[in-house]
Amino acid sequence: MTSLTSGAPLPPATGRAGLPGAVRSEWTKIRSVRSTMWSIGAMAAIAIGLNALINYLSIDRRWAAMPSPEQQNLIHHPLDQILGGPMSIAQFAVAVIGVMAISSEYATGMIRSTLQSQPRRLTMFTAKLAVLGGLMFVVGEAVSFGAFFVGKLVISPHIPVSLDDPGVLRAVFGAGLYITVLALFSFAFGLMVRHTAGAITAVLGLMLVISQLTGLLPDSWGRHVNAWMPTNAGSLIFQQHVDSKQLLTAWQGLAVFAGWAVLLLLCGAYLLRRRDA
Repeated sequence: MTSLTSGAPLPPATGRAGLPGAVRSEWTKIRSVRSTMWSIGAMAAIAIGLNALINYLSIDRRWAAMPSPEQQNLIHHPLDQILGGPMSIAQFAVAVIGVMAISSEYATGMIRSTLQSQPRRLTMFTAKLAVLGGLMFVVGEAVSFGAFFVGKLVISPHIPVSLDDPGVLRAVFGAGLYITVLALFSFAFGLMVRHTAGAITAVLGLMLVISQLTGLLPDSWGRHVNAWMPTNAGSLIFQQHVDSKQLLTAWQGLAVFAGWAVLLLLCGAYLLRRRDA
């Protein structure tokens, strides 16, 4: 009989599973899920392409027959047309992507494998934030600058607009920052709720319903509540001209939105440490 011989012993483990390894692991996961990348690509194409088509039909084709007051309004607020539309479309897809970056792992049970490979939960949490935030920053800036240049090409025969115009560069760059903060804001909901449908409903309900209903609150306190709602405040950053009646400036609005995101992420991190997977 032949005897079984064991192979060479494995070398002893050295070091600890740290943040760099966790970041590489999270990046591998997020880029290997085809649905995520397809969703991002489809979101960018729809946001830029559909808005360009709308601008072509509603502005370029109608310009000669358009009333003079409407023309003047478009000339003074071009970003409302070429940037506001894409951001309105993209933000819904970004909210879903942000939620699913964590909720899908709870839905499939993969979170247990993730925590087995990286037992330090805050390290895993930080790695997910770094990967999601970095990816959505690149995507957000690509979508915002892409929407600007494509939209500019469509309306330039009638409406001149340049990055050198007052407030334009801030608005275009800030739109990418808004997308990044929104993704992390939505991630926090996914982490706290741990149920995809419930978290998406909560985020979109806040964006579409609650934030709008606060505008009906009476008196000055109602104006303050409405102004400090997360997406109401954050959306000021991609407006070229912020109305003087607004209680916040563009950068203050983004800071308020970021503050909401940080608060919810801290709550999510606390629950992550306290609850079982």
